Amino acid sequence: MKAAILFKGLGVGILAFVFLICLSGCGRKKAARGEGERMKAIPFTDVKISDEFWAPRIEVNRQVTIPAAFKKCEETGRIDNFAIAGGLKEGEHKGVYPFDDTDVYKIIEGASYSLSVHPDVELEAYVDRLIQLIAAAQEDDGYLYTARTNKSESLKWRLGENRWENLSGNSHELYNMGHLYEAAVAHYYATGKRSLLDVALKNADLLCKVFGPGKNETAPGHQEVELGLVKLYEATGEKKYLELAKFFLDTRGPGGEEYTQSHKKIVDQDEAVGHAVRAGYMYSAMADIAALMGEKSYIRALHRLWDNVVGKKLYLTGGLGSDPSIEGFGPEYDLPNMSAYCETCASIGNVFWNQRMFLLHGDAKYIDVLERTLYNALISGVSLDGRLFFYPNALASRGQHTRSQWFICACCPGNVTRFMASLPGYIYARRGNDFYVNLFVSSQTSVGLGGRNVQIKQQSNYPWAGAVRIMVNPESQAEFTLFVRLPGWARNEVVASDLYRYMNASNENVTIKVNGSPVPLKIDKGYARISRKWEKDDVVELYLPMPIRRVLANEQVKEDAGKVALQRGPLVYCLEWPDVKDTHVLNLLLPDEARLDVEFRPDLLNAITAIKGRALAYRLESRAGAEVLDKQEKDFWAIPYYAWSHRGRGEMAVWLARKESAVEPLGSPSVTETSKLSSSEKGIGIEAVNDGILPLRSSDISFPVFSWLPKKGTTEWIQYDFEKTYEPSIVEVYWLEDDQNRVPKSWKIQYKKGDEWRDVWAPDGYGVEKNRFNEVIFETVRTDAIRLEVQMQEGFSAGIFEWKVK
Repeated sequence: MKAAILFKGLGVGILAFVFLICLSGCGRKKAARGEGERMKAIPFTDVKISDEFWAPRIEVNRQVTIPAAFKKCEETGRIDNFAIAGGLKEGEHKGVYPFDDTDVYKIIEGASYSLSVHPDVELEAYVDRLIQLIAAAQEDDGYLYTARTNKSESLKWRLGENRWENLSGNSHELYNMGHLYEAAVAHYYATGKRSLLDVALKNADLLCKVFGPGKNETAPGHQEVELGLVKLYEATGEKKYLELAKFFLDTRGPGGEEYTQSHKKIVDQDEAVGHAVRAGYMYSAMADIAALMGEKSYIRALHRLWDNVVGKKLYLTGGLGSDPSIEGFGPEYDLPNMSAYCETCASIGNVFWNQRMFLLHGDAKYIDVLERTLYNALISGVSLDGRLFFYPNALASRGQHTRSQWFICACCPGNVTRFMASLPGYIYARRGNDFYVNLFVSSQTSVGLGGRNVQIKQQSNYPWAGAVRIMVNPESQAEFTLFVRLPGWARNEVVASDLYRYMNASNENVTIKVNGSPVPLKIDKGYARISRKWEKDDVVELYLPMPIRRVLANEQVKEDAGKVALQRGPLVYCLEWPDVKDTHVLNLLLPDEARLDVEFRPDLLNAITAIKGRALAYRLESRAGAEVLDKQEKDFWAIPYYAWSHRGRGEMAVWLARKESAVEPLGSPSVTETSKLSSSEKGIGIEAVNDGILPLRSSDISFPVFSWLPKKGTTEWIQYDFEKTYEPSIVEVYWLEDDQNRVPKSWKIQYKKGDEWRDVWAPDGYGVEKNRFNEVIFETVRTDAIRLEVQMQEGFSAGIFEWKVK
């Protein structure tokens, strides 16, 4: 029966059935090759988890993150924008991005997923009120885009003068609409209410009239509408939505920009390039279309792209995106740690993509990448209390990185709310008479297998321990095949490529028992395959050894040369400043022979299993006029990477030196001491800015100081050219103020990218305080030159006593 027919008076039982085939990429409608052969995830609504690792996180998402995110949407005007567009409120459009509408949509999607398994009258009523505002904001023909309806002057450069005018650039019109569709389908399945679904369908029908062969053939600049259209197709059976999704994919390239993956036709692409979130969403949509329409050319392209990412562009944490300047992929093997972008949204996109690749092929290598991303790069993006977020997720820090309550560009918090609420949908899957256990999470579900209803219950203390019990309880004897994933990390494989490898192979064996008796491992695409006639109360026991593993990167990854990382089970570990006595991490060397032990720490970071060891701390000292490299043993604790940045700012590193060539000794010359200085005007005393001599106050010109005199009231610059590429993220400036020089009217930091000077992203602004250092923390960049551009006050020059770069 088609869902379009079911829309007329759906009962709770039918809604539950529809959930089985449509939610968050975790289930799919019938494919061309036949329903019985399609792999389907067991929807999160049919999985009840009791897991000590994940259940509290999902509850924090429900009780804390979703309400806090809605509150931020209220405070920042995102919700008011709908009221203004609907004529329900007076005022100017708020916000600096035209895609702010999607933050509301994504949180509604997350709230709807939460409502599906945890009814909440107050939350449902709040969402209903939001939907009323959204419906009011929709124009008569179905168009819905508050920035244009509100005639935002500040955003006109992004929007263009007319509808659809800047689709391939900055407008994000179709991106907005894709998130609307996903929220609408989720809300409909959760509540049975059509209020938001009707808005979405009216909008999608407009798109079907405007876009298509011989009509508007512009490719969306930010992929997402394709995923939303697939959801609408699955919910309604209306093939026009599926065909439009494919059309939008096929209109990409050639001749467009790598940034938006429009440089080639999608079927010809073989390297992951451009913006990482756009890429993850596009690859996920390609997998959807491939499954639903049998597009083999899509599948071939997806294989090439996946091999490229996993073989050359994947961070050890599962994060994607090494280039902050494009929020995306850099060259092959270019995986810097301090400036790693690894956007939280890109990690979510990576999970979406790998889940869909698994559904296409039933291969555990995709779940291996999914799990790596999930337990490391993804959940790093939200704090343990659910209130703070990372946008980028770096693999090293000098203290410049910290989570925030919200962002001007707030795509990540909303994405977290919807992902966390649907997480149980990634644990299990089935294809015909085969049942797959993909993630090891204490949980239970019921499913029809072998002509019987079968209850599957799982118990584990994963990711801290590798003992897993799977209770199989059919209502009566049932014959089917159980596939239990044997993680790559338990088979001496970091990922399915040579990008990373374990330094030493583990000789501890994975074992499986059925009802207490060992069974031989029959491995099929990374799964232990157990075919039998299952009886009531059968028990499968899986043992996954969890030794501490040392990981090495491919020698072509220059940033990790001479370094080692620690992993235990699915968790990547890091060293953070509170867990080393002198709070320094980047100057440590971990010898290959150093002993490492594990210890459960219930007192630390909501209870973790930590790694304890001793490393060598390096310090460069001056003795008797000579530089001496001193080294001392230091005890350390290593913590799971996801748990860092909860105890204040300080150093952190995933990759530790194992060779002296990779160590950064304390006391080494600062980057500014070995750099070349220059300025727009010769000025006076340029060498003063890095001489280390500070005055007592900004007016004390008895100390060495640089000034742009005789220039007054102009825009000038001063710059450092580094001796090699560095990753700066902190600048400190001590300004001059006397009778001829004043602190600047304004200033900014720029870094060199190729032959171009670009502004850094410094969300907290620039200080012009006297008698102190003005510190600016900005998004880490990789560059060989950095400059300050200064706008002087009218009638005055400007000057600097000291300029530090870290």
